[in-house]
Amino acid sequence: MSVRRILATARRVLRQLSHDRRTIALLLLMPVLLLVLLYYVFDANRQAFDSIGAALLGIFPLVTMFLVTSIATLRERTSGTLERLLSMPLGKADLILGYALAFGLLATLQASLATAVAIWFLELNFAGSAWLLLLIALLDALLGTALGLFVSAFAGSEFQAVQFMPAVIFPQILLCGLFAPRDSMQPVLEYVSNVLPMSYAVDGMREVLAHTIITGDYIRDIIIVAGCALLVLGLGAATLRRRTP
Repeated sequence: MSVRRILATARRVLRQLSHDRRTIALLLLMPVLLLVLLYYVFDANRQAFDSIGAALLGIFPLVTMFLVTSIATLRERTSGTLERLLSMPLGKADLILGYALAFGLLATLQASLATAVAIWFLELNFAGSAWLLLLIALLDALLGTALGLFVSAFAGSEFQAVQFMPAVIFPQILLCGLFAPRDSMQPVLEYVSNVLPMSYAVDGMREVLAHTIITGDYIRDIIIVAGCALLVLGLGAATLRRRTP
């Protein structure tokens, strides 16, 4: 693994993305627009907005980065770019980490913008530090990037990549505690929710919402989300194919 090759890969991906300004605009603005929509949906119930808005602040970046990363990576595979790159002295880990770094930078911008708008323009009320809220949002976006890189290895077309949304993301949204407390679910569903990373992302957001200090549960949540992102990146490197079928 070479730092120089990782940085070179990240620069190439960012240079290509810079030519697609419409995608970048949608990537950065869509979570913000959805939060603004949610704000007015709960116009008469600010407490509900604070609870759901904080959770969605972590979910939106994960979902959008998952979609963008999976489709962009798949497009490079089907165009033969990945095959050409891997025929050069470039390791799978160099390639995956370069992609993760490039999309991670975009994820950082996206999560920072959404968090700033939620706090200063939509007046999201929470007891803890804004930096703790931002940290969870960043880790969620990085997790979405890692999941997108991983599932792109199993998709043969952009249509198939989109179909991974209901298979990988939707169950996590339903079971993360956004709609009902996880301990009130049917026991099997509760056990499943306990092994899904989005559950801990939402729990972490709610820890910041309710506590003025860093709690043990918050530290547990960020370690699990970060660990899952690293694990999925490792799986992405292990399943990366050198040749396009």
